[in-house]
Amino acid sequence: MFDPTTLTGIHTLLSLVAIAAGFIVLPGLLGGRATPFWTGLFLPTAIATDVTGFMFPFDRFIESHWTGIASLVVLAAVLAGRWVFGLGGAWRRIYAAGMVLTLYFLVFVGVAQLFRKVPALAQMAPTLAEPPFLVSQVVVLLLFIVLAVAAARGFRGARRR
Repeated sequence: MFDPTTLTGIHTLLSLVAIAAGFIVLPGLLGGRATPFWTGLFLPTAIATDVTGFMFPFDRFIESHWTGIASLVVLAAVLAGRWVFGLGGAWRRIYAAGMVLTLYFLVFVGVAQLFRKVPALAQMAPTLAEPPFLVSQVVVLLLFIVLAVAAARGFRGARRR
């Protein structure tokens, strides 16, 4: 359908838009406010990022595929929490934490891509198994765990009527 260069460009653009929108949605989640426009941009671009990730040719299932599947499962819970269960009960916390977790998956892959594409970072962690990469990913993970817990506790966005 797309040549690999075009697909890479589309996939990268979707990812960057999703990350930017996610970082705009995040303070709203933490502050108990809904951000309908930015959420409406974040969710479709996050889903499209995951879907386009599976369009690249591959001969074996690798870590990025597992990350995409995990992200889509979280997104399914987020969508169900919002549009099926109207943010009622525990679904409000699931929605908020899931939104943050979705952003984490995007950032996780973004950090990996930085270590692959930026020469200075690639030199520090050529196989993505070296301490600089692992430490950066652990720091990102811990930060997003704190943010997900805070969002789950603090989000009080408008319920669907």
